[in-house]
Amino acid sequence: MALKTIQHKQHTFDISYEIINPEAKVDIIILHGWGANKTIMKDTFSSYMDGFRHIYIDLPGFGKSTCSTALTTSDVARIVELLMIHINASKDIVVGHSFGGKVALLLEPKVLVLLSSAGIYIPKPLKIHAKILLFKILKIFGFSKLRSLFVAEDAKSLSEHMYQTFKNVVNEDFSNEFSLYDGKALICWGREDSATPLSSGEKIVELIKDAKFIEYEGDHFFFTKHAADISTNIEETFLETLAH
Repeated sequence: MALKTIQHKQHTFDISYEIINPEAKVDIIILHGWGANKTIMKDTFSSYMDGFRHIYIDLPGFGKSTCSTALTTSDVARIVELLMIHINASKDIVVGHSFGGKVALLLEPKVLVLLSSAGIYIPKPLKIHAKILLFKILKIFGFSKLRSLFVAEDAKSLSEHMYQTFKNVVNEDFSNEFSLYDGKALICWGREDSATPLSSGEKIVELIKDAKFIEYEGDHFFFTKHAADISTNIEETFLETLAH
């Protein structure tokens, strides 16, 4: 594991990363989802794709990386990009799970690999809207300490900086960003995913011009059980870019 200090918008971030197969000539950046860290991605993929230099990164505020201010997805992508410049990494292949998928997209790699990516807005049920409205009313009257009763499970244990970041990124609609991506995309999804439903993946594949869509058995973390097949598809997708 290594740590690199990154400056972004007058804030300092210590970003933790790990490199596997350091002598390989083709880079693959692998980004985790919200609430996770680089360990789950390394444990899943490090045994495969030995022709690539694997770079596993803890996104700001997760794992061993620090975060001292509220961020947007664009901020996170820029911090990752600055780290890549520091370690001389190329945007050959970028893999992103869930929230990491949006970050991967903004990096505009040659090959984009999305694993149950976030980025397609799903309207909230009426009861969720009512809950949000009630919290806002209580906050006016000084009851903001009741926050834990109202926030999503993903946000309950977060620091204030990360809670604000969560609010910034949770409802983003990246439909336009997906449609503007002009590289080659491999989109993999779990059929039983309830966090980012299969319909989101089906919409993304319609938006991206050059995309391949593969469904797998499993939930939001389906990739942990299908790493070998996903890795083979990543290698084949990258080889296709060399043929053109």
